Amino acid sequence: MSEELSEADRERINANRQRAISLRQARLTAHPYKDKQRPPETAVAINNVIKVSGTKYIDSGGGFLIEQRTCVDPSKEEIPIDEKEVEIDSVPLPIEFDDCVECGDKFADSYLLNTFEYKACDACRDSDGKHSLITRTEAKQEYLLKDCDLDKREPILKYISRKNPHNVRWGEMKLYLHLQIEQRALEVWGSEENLIQEKEQRDTKREVAKVKKYNKRLKELRMDVRSSLYDKTSQSHVHSWSENEVHNEEEDTYTRSCESCGHKETYEKM
Repeated sequence: MSEELSEADRERINANRQRAISLRQARLTAHPYKDKQRPPETAVAINNVIKVSGTKYIDSGGGFLIEQRTCVDPSKEEIPIDEKEVEIDSVPLPIEFDDCVECGDKFADSYLLNTFEYKACDACRDSDGKHSLITRTEAKQEYLLKDCDLDKREPILKYISRKNPHNVRWGEMKLYLHLQIEQRALEVWGSEENLIQEKEQRDTKREVAKVKKYNKRLKELRMDVRSSLYDKTSQSHVHSWSENEVHNEEEDTYTRSCESCGHKETYEKM
């Protein structure tokens, strides 16, 4: 058997019921098309804040009422926290205007400013010319930049990510503003002349390396062709020199030939 409710519990339940009825009536009367003069009610709804018998509640919109907290300061009057936040949010923020680096006109918002932090208005934007984009790989190859120049050197350059048009399975491309890449290259190399000189030196080293690689490969091919003339499975070759010697009077040297392989040897006699 359930325990009987005490008189205090019954009074509390009755008070909660009356409070719920008052809150419901307040929500029904707070209609935007009602007359501006509010009828006298025990519950008043203003900006989703309902006041009942001196206590304020916030309508969460989900069927719940949350009691409003207050910020207690002994030296100041108690001010509801939510009312302070509403007052702060209701103050309009000042609009900042920037001067366009191209035309000089003032503007508040643009694609280049929001994306690359480049102060140019949309009217002056030239996507195919002056304000074109360049990939990260092209920037490193054309302007001899390193990853640290793009990712760590201040200010860090902004970029946008796009899917690779050659293959969607590859990683996304990073596109930078061409003007900012050129400016970063001047910061790294000091001047355009130094950049051109460095590119020429690297091109020269690259050509020398190509020639060396080609000569090395050609030598290997010649050795392979020569070695294929001999039977590698046999023992090492021993020359059988011919007894006929050819004397070179100008250099005072002698030349003899191997009778089996035809190899010639030049030597001097003591």
